[in-house]
Amino acid sequence: MEKNILNNFCDRDKQKINKNQNQNQNTKLFSPEKISLVIICFGILIRIIQYLFNRSLWADEAVLALNIVNRSYLELLQPLDYDQGAPIGFLWIEKLAVQIFGNNEYALRLFPLLSSIISIFIFYELAKRFLRIQAVPIALAFFVSLHYLVYFATELKQYSSDVFVALLSCLIVIQIASSKLNIFKIIVYSFLGALTIWFSHPAVFSLAGVGASVLAIDIIKRKRKSRIFKTLLIYFTWLISFVIFYFVSVQSLNNNQDLMTSWKNGFPSSFYDINWMFNALGKFFYRPLGFVGITDGLAIFAFIVGCISLFQRQKVKLLLLLSPLIATLFASFLQKFPFRNRLVLFLTPFFILLIAEGIDYLIQKKRFKFTFIPGIILLTALLFQPVTTASNLLIQPLQREEIKQVLNYVKSNQQAEDILYIFQRGHYQFLYYAEKYGYQPDDYIIGIDDLDKYDGRKLSAAEEERYKQDLNKLRGNERVWMIFSHAHVSSENKMMKSYLDQIGKQIDYFETVGAFVYLYNLS
Repeated sequence: MEKNILNNFCDRDKQKINKNQNQNQNTKLFSPEKISLVIICFGILIRIIQYLFNRSLWADEAVLALNIVNRSYLELLQPLDYDQGAPIGFLWIEKLAVQIFGNNEYALRLFPLLSSIISIFIFYELAKRFLRIQAVPIALAFFVSLHYLVYFATELKQYSSDVFVALLSCLIVIQIASSKLNIFKIIVYSFLGALTIWFSHPAVFSLAGVGASVLAIDIIKRKRKSRIFKTLLIYFTWLISFVIFYFVSVQSLNNNQDLMTSWKNGFPSSFYDINWMFNALGKFFYRPLGFVGITDGLAIFAFIVGCISLFQRQKVKLLLLLSPLIATLFASFLQKFPFRNRLVLFLTPFFILLIAEGIDYLIQKKRFKFTFIPGIILLTALLFQPVTTASNLLIQPLQREEIKQVLNYVKSNQQAEDILYIFQRGHYQFLYYAEKYGYQPDDYIIGIDDLDKYDGRKLSAAEEERYKQDLNKLRGNERVWMIFSHAHVSSENKMMKSYLDQIGKQIDYFETVGAFVYLYNLS
């Protein structure tokens, strides 16, 4: 009997040991590190699937592509055509990609894709340095799934690489602050920082903001003068690089009145326009962060809680995360950099870290246990929409202005004497694809432009008459293909269709996402 009792205790001990082992295995399985790895893989997967889908270049991409394809490296140093602006390093990388991989969408979007994927790993590294381990997966989930960060990962624009450079700049400065500076490291950090400036217009705000904060902390803590001197030597190299870059590239953008007009809402009316600053910061959570409806306010709340938490926990870390924002706002008040939409996408990682800090504070706070459930609800409310939208891309990648599908349809149904008329808003897209589809300049007609290229909302009587006179030139032709892309102004579309019905008869029609074509008999 004693033996049976002993065996029962042994069995119970074995059960407890097995149970503890299973719990440890489950803990390891769902550790923050393992969860983070899954999130990273998810972020990379949706970006690659969107990239491989190979959607058509839309209007903004097409005008930049025309500059890259049609210019030499030296010509890319000059102001770009079509009111475009991009950093020289980005343009040269794009030019090199086209020369190596050919003139196609894959080559043109390769650098933005790689920038976005590398950014995920750098962001993960920074998150581990700034946040508690439990908050790292939260921050990563936002970073890999928020709409505009995903979207610009496969767009021929510099905004994805802006994020990459901002994160890299922050990491460089942190490495400078945390390592012993010998000659080799001084040269490396000087070169890396100086180089990043040429790949991103706003890189200077990350370098200057975080760098100035680190230097101020060193001075306050009375670090050795030799270290401060070495740090200043690195910063001076960056300053020289920025001054050269400014006169070579940035100054021409400031002198472009069309660009400055399009950016006018990104500047305060005066240096004392505090209302503009709070309004700009509020809009930031809508775009480029991408929170809509009630989640916009919830994200602001989480951000504020995160600032308070980090202020209590690590004031230095809070200063480092806010410093790029402060530097950017200062430049906006000086009328040097517009604070709006995609131009400030590079600031989103720093906001995400503070939002994740705020959510983690509510979930982990032990003195106020009642905040745990609201914290979970807040996390769910903020993550549900971006994760759902990003997950949908695995099944249905994003499309925007699919002019390639329209051109395929026209090419397969076109007859020898047909005339192609390209509505002016989509003509840059057509110009990029024309040669690929075998069209020469004499094979098509580019429609007349409107009277105000920044209008796009209303159709004035003068513009309507201008369009009608342009269409009248096509009368007498039996088959005219009317190709529309980037034609998002409904008043223009309705007028064009109505007038075409007056002067001719519709024969055929094909429509896809963001583009469509009519075939009319105008004889």
